[in-house]
Amino acid sequence: MALVTTPAIVLSALKYSESSKIVRLATRDLGVQSAIAKGARRPRSRFGAALQVLSEGQAHLYVREHRELHTLAAFDLARVPVRIAEDLDRYAAASVLAEIMVRFAPADTHTESFDTLRDALAELEAADPELVRAVGLRAVWQLVSVLGFAPALDACVRDGSPVPPGALAFNAPEGGALCAACAGAAGGTRLAPDDRADLVRLLEPGTELPALDARHAAAHERLAARYVQWHLGEGAELPALTFWVQRPRRAG
Repeated sequence: MALVTTPAIVLSALKYSESSKIVRLATRDLGVQSAIAKGARRPRSRFGAALQVLSEGQAHLYVREHRELHTLAAFDLARVPVRIAEDLDRYAAASVLAEIMVRFAPADTHTESFDTLRDALAELEAADPELVRAVGLRAVWQLVSVLGFAPALDACVRDGSPVPPGALAFNAPEGGALCAACAGAAGGTRLAPDDRADLVRLLEPGTELPALDARHAAAHERLAARYVQWHLGEGAELPALTFWVQRPRRAG
C-alpha cells in the first residue's frame, strides 16, 4: 500500500459509519478516486473542516492497487471557494462540473481535466456577477471538450460537409452542427447567427465572453445540458445538471 500525495479537489463527501466519511476526489495524479476518511466526523478529527465539497488541497492517500476504495490519511487544505457557496448561479455551475468529473472523468491520470476543473472553479468564484452564467457555460463546455466530447460546429456531423457561416442547426444527440440537407431530415435546435457566434465564443477559452441576457443564458444552459445528457449521461440521472437548468431565477 503506497502513500501518494497529490493535488486534489473534493467532489463529494458521504457519511460512513458514525465517525467516518467516504469522499470522491478529483486528483491531478490519479484521476478521480474514492477514499475513506476515517474519523472525519469526530469533533476533534484531524481533517477538521477540510473535506467540504469543492475544497482544494493536497491529498495524502494510501493507495491499494486494484481496489476502488483507498484511505485518505490527510488533506492539507489550500482553498475553500466560499463565494461559490454563497451564490446560486455559481454553485449550480460548480455542481455540474463536479458531477461531470464524478461520473465521467477517468480513474487514471488525466491532468487536463483536473486543471480545467481547478481553473474553472477559481474563475467562477472570481467572476463579476453579470458574467457568472457565461463563465459557468464556458467551464462546462471546456470540461466536456477535454474529456473528448467537444461538439462539431464547422462541419456536418452526418456527412462532413462544411457548414457555412450564419444560422446553424445544432443536433445534440448527433454531436453538433448539421448541414442544410441533413438538418431537413434530422432537425435540431436552430441557432440564429448571433447565438451561433456566442456558442463559438463559449467553446473557445481565452476569447471574450459573450454578453448573455437571462433568456439567452437559460437557452444556452438548456442546450449544454441536453448535449451532456446525450453524450456523457447515457440515460443516467444527473441531478446537478437538472438543477442547473431548472433552478429558480432571480427577479429581473
